Amino acid sequence: MFNIYDEVKGLKSIAITGHERPDGDCIGSCLALYLYLKKRMPEADVKVFLQKPSSAFNSIPAVGDIDSSFKSNIIFDAFIVLDSVPDRTGTMEMYSKAGKTINIDHHKSNAEGSSMVNYVVAGASSTAELIYDIIDKEFIDKDIATLIYMGIAHDTGVFRYSSTTPKTLKTVASLVEYGFDFSDLLDNTFFEKTYKQNRFQSRIVLDSKLYFDGKVIVGLADKELMEEFGATKEDFEGCVELLRITREAKVAVLIYYKNEETSKISFRSTSDDYDVSLISQHFGGGGHVRAAGCDVNASVLDAEKLAIDELAKIMK
Repeated sequence: MFNIYDEVKGLKSIAITGHERPDGDCIGSCLALYLYLKKRMPEADVKVFLQKPSSAFNSIPAVGDIDSSFKSNIIFDAFIVLDSVPDRTGTMEMYSKAGKTINIDHHKSNAEGSSMVNYVVAGASSTAELIYDIIDKEFIDKDIATLIYMGIAHDTGVFRYSSTTPKTLKTVASLVEYGFDFSDLLDNTFFEKTYKQNRFQSRIVLDSKLYFDGKVIVGLADKELMEEFGATKEDFEGCVELLRITREAKVAVLIYYKNEETSKISFRSTSDDYDVSLISQHFGGGGHVRAAGCDVNASVLDAEKLAIDELAKIMK
């Protein structure tokens, strides 16, 4: 069985990172591993490099230890990439200089791995579940349990997605025994929205479109709409899920303005019959059968047309 300590024991400096625009699984995995290694290897210098998480995560353990500068004079003995391929982390300059590189992930689009050491389990519910599997259980404490639980909960849609297995639920049950308030944790990081988010996302849903006899629902947010509401990337959190729960829809698509050259597309599917990772990979993105995303060099309206043209290949 793969054990992360076996890969880094004796090393003096270790960096941990995850993908850009980190979600709950990425944040939870990185911080859980960070706290574990700090506890398991108190003599080592361990750092976490991530883009600044949204304010929804302000109260989770160790969030204040995240370094969002992506600058360090250290040439790390080991650089660990979680929940992503290395070139989507924003840390390639540091990663490429490290003595040892390690990739831990559960995305099937990363099945081959590109680091010196790769632990990729495409069938896992989340990278957080893998973190639980590869650490020594006697070092888990309340904070580490909180972070692993959060990561699993976020990437399984709070245990609703098909990736949730009996093993996943047994893992979660063991974590809850550490006594953290899981209800409050999920309210703060997953369910709650600001008033602005509710108004903004309601507009996206109100103006959404149906394609393929209602099997695909598409929500759009161009630059003008974002400026009208003063919206940022944080205000999209949970929006694609609002689209996904439309009863008739099999696939939900959210497309929004990122910058003058680029639009962001998020895909969700309600069934393995509609593999949205194929669409995402076509545009250079990644993800899972039921959840994927990518950036495209196009306006929001042009990105919509591109997405619909590709979706036509998988819609039945």
